[in-house]
Amino acid sequence: MTLYELKPRFQTLLRPLVRGLHGRGATANQVTLAAAAGSVLTGTIAAYAGPSHPSIFMLYPVWLLIRMALNAVDGMLAREFGQKSELGMFLNELCDVISDTALILPLALVAPFSAAHCVIFASAAVLTEFAGALAPAVGASRRYDGPLGKSDRALVLGAVGLWFAVTGSLPAWSFAIMPFLIVLSIFTVFNRIRGALREASDLHMKG
Repeated sequence: MTLYELKPRFQTLLRPLVRGLHGRGATANQVTLAAAAGSVLTGTIAAYAGPSHPSIFMLYPVWLLIRMALNAVDGMLAREFGQKSELGMFLNELCDVISDTALILPLALVAPFSAAHCVIFASAAVLTEFAGALAPAVGASRRYDGPLGKSDRALVLGAVGLWFAVTGSLPAWSFAIMPFLIVLSIFTVFNRIRGALREASDLHMKG
């Protein structure tokens, strides 16, 4: 189970906001771009000011909650108000990996994290979304299998940011967090590929 499975409940809470945004002329693509821009801005601020001012990393849990809401809002605008588009599909996938990369890499400046581990984790996060997005190429649906999907990464990054902001430093053992996340990401890639192949095989058998 991943946090993605809780998305329908989250969407129910956001529906009045989505209707209001639609009434004001907002589009799904605008919301998608805003989420990416906010992530890049948050990551940039953290990279430049965060290591010497840990409280800056309080932006992480705050922004990641907003980002999760925006990610749900853009999908609802697209599905429920006829705003689906080919451009939107590209923006949705590309902006997600841009956002994750922008938020993961600044942690390389936070002790005791390793810069190499942060880069590998950011790359692994990209691969998980790539594996999920490729599923339709074999006839399956877009895959969101865990254990470390987009929402789960947001939860972890928000928790790390909050932890650093509150304590001002991380214990030496937290060095192991990034390798653990890398392993979970590899399992996620494997599960998404396996799930896509299984779904495609089932569809072919039914057809």
